[in-house]
Amino acid sequence: MSNDVKKNNVAEQIEQVSAEEINKIMSKYDRENAYRTLPRMINLVISAILIAFSLLQLYSTWRIIPSTHMRPLHVAIVVFLAFTFYPVKKGGFRTPRGQKISFGVDMVLAVIALAVFLYQVIFFEDLARQSRLNTWQYVIGAVGVVLLMEACRRVVGLPIVCVAIAFLLVGFFGQSMPGFLANRGFSWKRIVDHLFYTQEGIFGTPIGASSTFIFLFILFGSFLEKTGVGEFFIDFGNAVAGKQRGGPAKVAVLVSALEGTVSGSSVANTVGSGSFTIPMMKRLGYRPEFAAATEAAASTGGQIMPPVMGAAAFLMLDCIGGGITYSDIIRAALIPALLYFVGIWFAVDFEARKHGLVGMKDEDIPRFKTLMIERGYLVLPLVSIIIILGAGFTPAYAALMGIGVACLGSYLPALAHLLVYLTRGKKSGYRSLREAAGRNFTGLKPMDYLKALEGGARSIISVALACGVAGIIAGMITLTGVGAKLSAGLTAFANGNIFLLLFCTMLTSIILGMGVPTTANYLITSTMMAGVVAKALNPGVDALTWQMLLPAHLFTFYFGIIADITPPVALAAMAGAAIAKSDPLKTGVQASKNAIAAFIVPYIFALNPAMLMINASIPEIALICATSLVGMYFIGMAVVGHWLEHMNPFQRIIAAAGGLCMIVPGTLTDLVGLAVCAVVVFWQLADRKKAAA
Repeated sequence: MSNDVKKNNVAEQIEQVSAEEINKIMSKYDRENAYRTLPRMINLVISAILIAFSLLQLYSTWRIIPSTHMRPLHVAIVVFLAFTFYPVKKGGFRTPRGQKISFGVDMVLAVIALAVFLYQVIFFEDLARQSRLNTWQYVIGAVGVVLLMEACRRVVGLPIVCVAIAFLLVGFFGQSMPGFLANRGFSWKRIVDHLFYTQEGIFGTPIGASSTFIFLFILFGSFLEKTGVGEFFIDFGNAVAGKQRGGPAKVAVLVSALEGTVSGSSVANTVGSGSFTIPMMKRLGYRPEFAAATEAAASTGGQIMPPVMGAAAFLMLDCIGGGITYSDIIRAALIPALLYFVGIWFAVDFEARKHGLVGMKDEDIPRFKTLMIERGYLVLPLVSIIIILGAGFTPAYAALMGIGVACLGSYLPALAHLLVYLTRGKKSGYRSLREAAGRNFTGLKPMDYLKALEGGARSIISVALACGVAGIIAGMITLTGVGAKLSAGLTAFANGNIFLLLFCTMLTSIILGMGVPTTANYLITSTMMAGVVAKALNPGVDALTWQMLLPAHLFTFYFGIIADITPPVALAAMAGAAIAKSDPLKTGVQASKNAIAAFIVPYIFALNPAMLMINASIPEIALICATSLVGMYFIGMAVVGHWLEHMNPFQRIIAAAGGLCMIVPGTLTDLVGLAVCAVVVFWQLADRKKAAA
């Protein structure tokens, strides 16, 4: 069958979920996409501002702007854009006659916010010379704090703002607070001074990361999207896994893992690839809940997949410090991330085996060799980033090089066709060039560059606002000392029981993650919990090294992420359910089952950092990988309840126990797990023999 016919078949499958439905789902479950439609002229002006913002960020990496100027400037532009794009509520307020009044008010707030935050940039030297601030300067700072939280509420959501307000109240009414919340209390001027006029609050580490490498990697993702890498990932997944048992579900796992290397939004990943994979899974015979849950679980896992990890990897670099490098973080996160996706892969395989589901038809699957020859160059930017980071260069430099490779690499097909034109003659060469132009192989066009710059600036809004409010929370924690008291209280509550302490940390991270973006969630939980977890894991050690801190930070990070598939909120599962038209609660429960590795693996690497390749030899790492894969196989078997034949509850319990023993690093646990898993294998073989008889 010709390539054109194959494309038509694929297009028919995608059309089951219309663009209008996708936009509605994104607006409902991803607040970042619920922005207003601006009038044409205003939209042109705002687009120009967005492009200029991206160019400013690129300029700051070439000619470094001091953090005392760049961070307030970054926040000023972001808050201005937030009030411009996002109404106080969906649709804005209306007069009794039905006229919208929100936009005019929002533009006034946008200008005020811009002026307030630019005050720090313009009058920095005057502020540095002042020994004491004036009352009106405190008012400016207070207005800045309030406007930042309101902008964050509109774009990110109310939960993170409520957490920030709670900590502000703890600081202001400290003397009246009970228990570990008690502190000496601070005046509103002292709080504003700490949060607005130092780099301990709003303009602290989170905004520092947002205004440098986080922005660059988001911009890299925007450029990569313009090259068509998303469509390539889907075709690559189809070519690799489409023919296998339960093909579309495995395609969803593979595509989501690939998209997760450059994207950090669970909902966006679910809707983006799910609009293609979920209808195909349903057509093949998967239950709607299972199809939606598989896509949601796989898309959520994209945030733990190196090298980007939803931008939290860069924050982790700053928060841990102590000589840790970016390569250390992505190397440590690799095995747990692979186990996560392998666990989902096994779950969909057992589900397909259980219901006798087959793979996709040959005519719907692109040829792998042809695909890699024609579009394999699209992975060059990702490969270049990994190589550059592995060589020890900074994340900012790697992101810049990735953008350059993405731009230049887009012209490789045109160059190849030009070589054909020069070497094979004009007739065949002209046909080849014409085909290249018709298939959009002519590289990025000028408008693509502008759209990529605009898209990168638009995407940073939610991340920067979350980082700014997380800075407020972190600033109040350090000012009041509540973090240390909370840690001491939890340690006393656990009474030396490390499992109980880890369980409390897990619950805290999941609850916060239900309404707080990944970056902010990580910052809050790591500030309050990572230190105490690290000390509990390393008793008697006063000076904690990064090797001791990293497992604790990754532990809080992982559980904050899986809140996107954990009921009752489970935004990624809800988005998948909307596409599959399935029950949201059942979808969330199924997604949690499919992602069972995310609930197990963090406990294991927290107790044994060898899984993170910390202080482990190559043979040890190889053994851990092998036994963990076997363990995930049996855990997936237990979750689905089917292997060769249907498994009774006792068989499932034995399989789960054996799988857990295999995942926990250690010779004794591996031997015990192997013996227990062997029992399940022989039991299932006996059941198969009985069924055949």
